[in-house]
Amino acid sequence: MDDRRAAITEVAFDAVRERAPDGSDVVLLEDTHDLTSVDFVVPASGTVDRLDELRSLDRLSVVQVLSAGTDRIEPYLPDHVTLCNARGARDGPVAEWILGALLGTSAGLLEYAGATSWNRYRTVEDLSEWTVLIVGMGSIGQRLRAYLQPIGAHVIGVGSRAHDGLHAPEELPDLLPAADAVVLLAPLSEATEGMIGTEELARMRDGTLLVNAARGAVVDTDALLAELERGRLRAVLDVVDPEPLPEDHRLWHARGLMSLTPHIAGDSPAGHANAAAFAGDQFARWCRGEELRNIVRRGR
Repeated sequence: MDDRRAAITEVAFDAVRERAPDGSDVVLLEDTHDLTSVDFVVPASGTVDRLDELRSLDRLSVVQVLSAGTDRIEPYLPDHVTLCNARGARDGPVAEWILGALLGTSAGLLEYAGATSWNRYRTVEDLSEWTVLIVGMGSIGQRLRAYLQPIGAHVIGVGSRAHDGLHAPEELPDLLPAADAVVLLAPLSEATEGMIGTEELARMRDGTLLVNAARGAVVDTDALLAELERGRLRAVLDVVDPEPLPEDHRLWHARGLMSLTPHIAGDSPAGHANAAAFAGDQFARWCRGEELRNIVRRGR
């Protein structure tokens, strides 16, 4: 136990060092030139810096990310490394971002945000009367449902399988026509890549709001762009494909695009602090020989 060594990205460094057991060593990932003696790595979120080096680290045992999604890092990990995510750490800020998207659209706040003249051409909509279809009912989806229920919105959930009142993914085409808003929270995988394409978008009613806080590749960008440029559908997006979105991309100016944020939905002070604390607890747990939490893939 005395030689356990962790390389931690700067935003989580203090939290991990505070929780590290006596005898362990915690170094700053960005300043460590040689990673061959490292057992535990917490990389920076949303970057591929230094990830190529992970493939050659024979001693590396655990990679703990600071986000719920792990699709960006998985291709860089050797088979012997266990991968864990920070599921639950950012539930609050992501769910609040989605709630803001729903309220901002239904209340007209996003549509009028750039107004420069007094034009009462539309009325507000009642979120309490909406049917909100949540695709991906993990901890964020559950939190969002808890936020929406007191408002009175009708929530329909789609999970990875049918259970406990949730619908199965194969039921999605039949559920889309009833939705006033479709919220995407499903993790990116072979099964979910492009799951919202031309056919699925066509099944949505005119004026339906698509909210994507999952991964950009869950949606067929060209198919969505066509619907938004027509103004038939509306969208609030935190993630896109490609990402970052080029400045000259037509999506920026699509008629139905209400708002596009640069993949920041979970990046609140509380979200960062929770993720960093979780990473520190994970390192301490691993040093003590305890079972890790949020294991996405066990090393072989």
